[in-house]
Amino acid sequence: MTGSRRRLVLAAGAGAAAAGLGLALWHKTDAPELAPEPFAGFWSQQWTATDGNMLPMASFRGKPLLINFWATWCAPCVEELPMLDAFFSTEGKSGWQVLGLAVDKPKNVQEFLQKMPLRFPLAVDALQASQWARQLGNLSGGLPFTVALNAAGEVVQRKMGKLSAADLDAWRALK
Repeated sequence: MTGSRRRLVLAAGAGAAAAGLGLALWHKTDAPELAPEPFAGFWSQQWTATDGNMLPMASFRGKPLLINFWATWCAPCVEELPMLDAFFSTEGKSGWQVLGLAVDKPKNVQEFLQKMPLRFPLAVDALQASQWARQLGNLSGGLPFTVALNAAGEVVQRKMGKLSAADLDAWRALK
C-alpha cells in the first residue's frame, strides 16, 4: 500500500470512528438509560387514590403493569382513557394491571370522573407523579406518558404521546 493510500484509509477509519462515537453520544442523550434500579423508592411509594384511600405501589408488584401519566386538561390524555379502561377490563384477566397517575389537582380529577368514570385505579399527586414520570424516562415532562413494566418490574416499553390500539396490542406480549 502506498503512503498516500495508507493515509487515506487511516483518515477514513478515523472519520468512521468519530462518526460512530457521535452517533452513540447522540443516541444516549436521545433515549436516556435508566439507572440499574430506577425504582429505588418506587415500590414503597404510596399514592392518594381518587377515593381518598392510600394506594401502595407494592400492591402492583409481581404482575405486568401499565402506568399512564395524564391530566384532565390534556386532550390526548382524555382521548386515550377509554382505551386504557377497556385494556384494563380485558387484559386484567390475564394479569395486566393499569394505574393512572394524574398530574393534576384532586378536585379536577374528581369532577372529571363524574363525567367519565374509569374502572382502573387512579391516584392524584401532581408533584410526585411528575417526578416519577421523569425518573421513568419522561425528561421533557410531556403528557400523556405511558410506561409498561413486566412482572419482574422492569421497564419494557415507554411512549410519550397518545397511545394507539396498535401500541397496546404490541405490548400485550411483553408481560
